Amino acid sequence: MPIDLTKFERGGSFDGDADAALGALQDRLARFQVAQIVHRRRAIVLLEGWIGAGKKAALRRLVGAWDPSHVQVISVDGAEGADDERHWLAPFWSSLPSAGETSVFYRSWYRRIVEERVAGRMDDKRWARACDEINEFEAQQRDHGTLVVKLFFHVAADRQLATLRERQQDEWRRHLLSEEDFAGLGQRERTIEVLHGMFNLTDTRWAPWQVIDGNDEVSGTVAALTAIAGAFEKAMPAQPPVEGETVLQFPNLRRG
Repeated sequence: MPIDLTKFERGGSFDGDADAALGALQDRLARFQVAQIVHRRRAIVLLEGWIGAGKKAALRRLVGAWDPSHVQVISVDGAEGADDERHWLAPFWSSLPSAGETSVFYRSWYRRIVEERVAGRMDDKRWARACDEINEFEAQQRDHGTLVVKLFFHVAADRQLATLRERQQDEWRRHLLSEEDFAGLGQRERTIEVLHGMFNLTDTRWAPWQVIDGNDEVSGTVAALTAIAGAFEKAMPAQPPVEGETVLQFPNLRRG
């Protein structure tokens, strides 16, 4: 079934103890990360979506669950800050995870092509080619044994506007807002059209999209961490490696 963003705008309040639910999810994620490190598996997590849809709230909880020495967070600039001297995917190769590590992309390679498509700077031919290149890039990662988790945080227009107004009224957070944060408000319909096209072309069996309803921040964070934990549970071995040369023996210490 094609992804329809309008189906992810309910955003009901979380029913239950949010702190307990989030704590349990963080414990699950911590256990799966240990398995990942021990078995030297790689993982990529993409957090895409609208401004004000709860990406950063989920990011805080996610990285707070993990050993930070095995995680890197990459914040991706938009099309205006793109490096045009190399192939447009080249900058991301240097941020791919090593064995036992996770790369979390706060925005990703999708950001540039969506922005350029919405702005009218990418015709149908370039758009199709860019999506094909992304599919091949992500397939290469999966073929190399890397888990790829792609989340898109959606939010209804009125909720997004209310969130941005709240930030603008906060005398500290208003200084973190940029013109880019407001740029897409007047192009929402076109952006949704482009996003639906992106999902149709890049929702693959090896790297499927999962949409998170971000209209309630707590519910969205729980849904995001649940999706990531579920993907890690399926991908990471449930048993430790067989004891062998890789397991150090406790030294025979003598007193005196």
